[in-house]
Amino acid sequence: MAEDGLMEKIVSLAKRRGFIYQGSEIYGGLAGTWDYGPLGLALKKNIETLWWRMFVDGRDDMYGIDSAILMNPKVWEASGHVGGFSDPLVECKKCHSRFRADQIGWTESNNQMAGIACSVCGSSDWTEVKRFNMMFRTSVGSVDGTDTTVYLRPETAQGMFVNFKNIIDSFHPRLPFGIAQIGRNFRNEIAPRDFIFRVRELEIMEFEYFIEEKMWQDQFEYWRKQMHAWFAALGFSADDIREEEIGDGDRAHYSKRTIDFHFKYPHKFDEIGGLAYRTDFDLKNHIEKSGEDLRYLDPVTNEKFVPHVLEPTFGLGRHVLAAMVKAFTEDEMGGESRIVMKLPPHLAPIKAAVSPLLKNKPELVDKAREVYTALKKEVPQIMWDDNGNIGKRYRRQDEIGTPFCITIDFDTLGENPELADTVTLRYRDTGEQERLSITDAIKKVSESVKFIG
Repeated sequence: MAEDGLMEKIVSLAKRRGFIYQGSEIYGGLAGTWDYGPLGLALKKNIETLWWRMFVDGRDDMYGIDSAILMNPKVWEASGHVGGFSDPLVECKKCHSRFRADQIGWTESNNQMAGIACSVCGSSDWTEVKRFNMMFRTSVGSVDGTDTTVYLRPETAQGMFVNFKNIIDSFHPRLPFGIAQIGRNFRNEIAPRDFIFRVRELEIMEFEYFIEEKMWQDQFEYWRKQMHAWFAALGFSADDIREEEIGDGDRAHYSKRTIDFHFKYPHKFDEIGGLAYRTDFDLKNHIEKSGEDLRYLDPVTNEKFVPHVLEPTFGLGRHVLAAMVKAFTEDEMGGESRIVMKLPPHLAPIKAAVSPLLKNKPELVDKAREVYTALKKEVPQIMWDDNGNIGKRYRRQDEIGTPFCITIDFDTLGENPELADTVTLRYRDTGEQERLSITDAIKKVSESVKFIG
């Protein structure tokens, strides 16, 4: 479909159908903050669950943790974030609007703003480009003069590095192995933008995979392929994803090689995840700053050394947005235009909706409730829907991405004896309907929404 206005349509649907709301909306909102409604939360949780299954539960070499958001500030000094986690900030002298300089045409190499016009007022009169530290500061303590400055974590990675020794001591894993987590992070973005794409409060799914240095190239290629397998599991095609090799001078300070994975969002192909070879930078710095021995003891050779690290990273909110972009479809059915979210069944927030044909007929409602209860035991993520006529229900379920609708009518009750205890099963993508026994309909829904991969 044409991409003109696609983001606006997705934002509108997200609010209208309970996926995503503006944060603090009744007070005018707060830039870069969004609240997930019931359906958005369900979609996000489905992505999280699939990721955890694929990269943690489905493997024997991964250890999951959930580290604290607040950490000793020395962690961020050791990691280089206190001195180096910054974006280039520039301000228009005329209207005082602030921008990330690298997003409006400035580059580190020439360090010139000449000829770049302010998108707000058109002026080309800029302040000097300055570095803007993106970490949020807060304090620990309640007595004046004794507070300690701490930071809301800007990444989950350091929580895994500082727990490296704990995992070694508790589980004695053999290299290679990984430490994984899904967690909330905070970045004081200069210019949040593009709905939930660039925000100040975000969730990251990632792991640190510890290896011997000699393994890094083979393992890098292995995890590159695994990331493509992950995107395929989300229903993305090869054309939806591009790789971008990050060159010297543009990589993070800890990285020897980085590939960013870009998804085709409405505004442009942009980052959805990344794969970085962090060498032994983090563990070495934490050894130096903490005084703790974070080396790995090889049980075969008895050699102690600092492992190197590969880091596959996945932005959860960007995955939610990508799934919605991929699924959003406008087509025509029965002579009427419709919006349908063609989410893969294993990602859909609601797997099936159950409806009585008429809600003012107690016998239909009772039977529909019986079917609903039986289905919910097999597939918890289902919905009861008796609001409006059956056509309006179908359109509403199409908009939220429900793969199946089950309708109980008078034939279900035995008006036509040959169809007693059967229901109508409607398919979202095609609108086709099939008459099945209650047992077969429940079985079809249950089997269709499972991810096989």
